[in-house]
Amino acid sequence: MFEAPKAWSSQSMKAAQIEGVRGRISVADIRVPEPGPDDALIRVVASGICRSDWHLWNGDWEWVGMKLQPGAVLGHEIGGIVEAVGANVTSVRRGQRVTVPFNLACGHCHHCARGEQNICDNAAVPHLIPGSGGWAQYMRAPNANLNCIPLPEGVDELTAAALGCRYMTAWRAIQGRGALRGGESVAVFGCGGVGQAAIEIAASLGGRVIAVDVDDAKLARAREIGAHRVVNAHGLAPEKVGETVRRITERDAGVDLAVDALGSVATVHGALHALRKGGRLSQVGLTSQAEKGVVAIPMDMIVLRELEIRGSLGNPQSEYEDLLGLVASKRLNPTALVSRTVSLNDVESVLHDMDAFKTSGYVVITDFN
Repeated sequence: MFEAPKAWSSQSMKAAQIEGVRGRISVADIRVPEPGPDDALIRVVASGICRSDWHLWNGDWEWVGMKLQPGAVLGHEIGGIVEAVGANVTSVRRGQRVTVPFNLACGHCHHCARGEQNICDNAAVPHLIPGSGGWAQYMRAPNANLNCIPLPEGVDELTAAALGCRYMTAWRAIQGRGALRGGESVAVFGCGGVGQAAIEIAASLGGRVIAVDVDDAKLARAREIGAHRVVNAHGLAPEKVGETVRRITERDAGVDLAVDALGSVATVHGALHALRKGGRLSQVGLTSQAEKGVVAIPMDMIVLRELEIRGSLGNPQSEYEDLLGLVASKRLNPTALVSRTVSLNDVESVLHDMDAFKTSGYVVITDFN
């Protein structure tokens, strides 16, 4: 139901603002974003600090148009409550608990019509839209009829933040683009946020999971959440990592599905070398400054072994129902991957921890004062 307009922009809120690439992050009082007729204003209850945010803070991905502006408010893993809606919003109402996908979609392009909102021709990400970053007490959700997704009973706001990027990205990489079938073997390269989610999801869907990382603590955690075997890749060439993975598969044939959850030359090559003939790589990780979006691949091997590389970006709005249903029924548990909750004032220190991969699991902001 439409609510009478209220001058939200005359009120202030706290937000964590970034002063520039690798700049300070200060908690400041700024104006509450004004929702337009197609928007919803969300009171943020939980907001994740994702490695994607770390990438943006480092100046990564400018080569694909994601340039960080001074004063930007990041944050794209959202669990919150609708505070107000515009005149054209009918799918959510004030007081409703929602999540907001990081791939904000238009709803009317060719891909949106096909249910592929994650690759919308007019897609935007929160930090490029003023007022839509989640490291704040309030955020504006554009095109709310599509981009505000109600949470079912059994899925709270913390869980929504936990599944907001890394978990739902892993879901599509395994179940959608990866097309995992029960009994298949899966190698997950990189046991950070996306990787841990991929391990849990693959195991829950009947996959036999091999986890690959350079950190013994993360590999131990991988075993706890469903990995059957682990490989420590520290000091090993990618070809050797792939060979090691293949040796622990049936008939040394290699895995049916590999997931690169990091995005580096080493993980791309290691994943390709781990595949059986006819195997498929679900490429999730985007690259950093070292690669700047370009990784040379062993094309002859791909041809001779009929390998597939499938890019996987986020999760379409149309596919949230199945994921939320599994979470509500407790078959999947994103909250188990939350390692700690923090305040807005802790954001900068968490990003510095990410420099040395010191974070484990998901760090989520729950204190916005």
